[in-house]
Amino acid sequence: MATTRSFVGGELVDSRESYDNIDPSTGRSLGRVARGSAAEVDLAVRAARAAHRSWRRTTPEQRAEILTRIADLVLRDKERLARLESEDTGKPLAQARTDVDVSARYFRFYGHAIDTYYGQSIPLTPDLHVYTRREPFGVTGHIVAWNYPLQLLSRAVAPAIATGNCTVAKPADETPRSAVALAELAVEAGLPAGVFNVVTGLGPEAGAALSAHPGIDHIGFVGSTGIGSVVAHAAADRVVPAVLELGGKSAQIVFPDADPDAATAAVTKAILQNAGQTCSAGSRLLVHEAVHDEIAEAVAKRFAAVTIGPGVDDRDLGPLVSAKQQRRVKSMVDEMTKGEILVGGTAPDDPSLAGGAYFLPTLIDDVDPASPIAQEEIFGPVLVVNTFATEDEAIALANGTQYALLGAVWTADLSRAHRMAAEIEAGQVYVNSYGAAGGVELPFGGFRKSGYGREKGYEALDAYTATKTVVVKL
Repeated sequence: MATTRSFVGGELVDSRESYDNIDPSTGRSLGRVARGSAAEVDLAVRAARAAHRSWRRTTPEQRAEILTRIADLVLRDKERLARLESEDTGKPLAQARTDVDVSARYFRFYGHAIDTYYGQSIPLTPDLHVYTRREPFGVTGHIVAWNYPLQLLSRAVAPAIATGNCTVAKPADETPRSAVALAELAVEAGLPAGVFNVVTGLGPEAGAALSAHPGIDHIGFVGSTGIGSVVAHAAADRVVPAVLELGGKSAQIVFPDADPDAATAAVTKAILQNAGQTCSAGSRLLVHEAVHDEIAEAVAKRFAAVTIGPGVDDRDLGPLVSAKQQRRVKSMVDEMTKGEILVGGTAPDDPSLAGGAYFLPTLIDDVDPASPIAQEEIFGPVLVVNTFATEDEAIALANGTQYALLGAVWTADLSRAHRMAAEIEAGQVYVNSYGAAGGVELPFGGFRKSGYGREKGYEALDAYTATKTVVVKL
């Protein structure tokens, strides 16, 4: 069981201390992880700053070639990366393989997009030639969550380096291995040493040091709203831009004219994928009173049929990321004061799963919309149900939390679909679908406590550059 070390300036770097990387499927150690500190963060920022002098002057064509080569190498090592991801997170191996595919897609997408990323010419007056340039910030910092380690890192780093920035990434404490592996592949693909650095360690130490480092010109964070607020304050103190992708409590709204099979299949997948540990999980089901019983029963049957086991066994549902997260999910269910548990509600009683952080798919009907379980992000395979009678009531319920990340409408009425899409407060709204297989091309982010700024799609190129206006007197 080797120690996972930081990757700085093209080399693996040791730390004075380390900690155990725990397999959530078994509760046993997968090996040690270097506990990076402010010293390693400073070393990585210095390496990125030194590399930026030449990297920012490379042509879009050169950057495009390297990014697409990174994509090729990610796919070459698909099985190895998927295994690392599955072991670290507990997610089923099939889902981990999809994550690797999406990771490669980020590098290929931005490798192609940077070739056509231009400034503008502004026709002001005949004697002035005015144009804009999109320029990199310099050194960007990236603190990513543990639920989709490879995807989240790729969606941040790919547009950042495509636009000429150099990066320092801090992966989650629990899931460091794929980040280091990706950085090593990037150097193999021809990315100059220092352009992509990874510092492993604990959030309050390495993460805090990165967000507060004076050499970071832009910070991105994916994680909880509470920690996102801390990162935002650190960025504000230094007056640097930040992109925050935080929590969600997304609603799926089902009307009587919806296709029940399509709706219940999507509802099930949207909350059980990655054991519900997804910021965009559809964790609230809002059902019209006319079809409530039918939809609730169908979802309950799907939940009851789910197979559970270690991620590498590739069952339908793996464990939560840690015993700590398992305790949190259980406590939120146990402390519920109103609601009927239709299925699940506890850890499985299978003795072979006793060492892991498992939790059964859980469906809870008729919860209090104002209660914590309906308002707060659970980050587990728990779906709460409420009933509505009118469109206005559905909209009020959908918009009735502090989050505003995603929403979905299930209906055959095209006019209703557009009305609802306009009224739902969310960064993305789906109609008769949910999610988009990674959604690499789609701008992603939320409002309110779900954060600010946008990742993914073409808009990410704007997020990692600043506009310079040049005015020439003719």
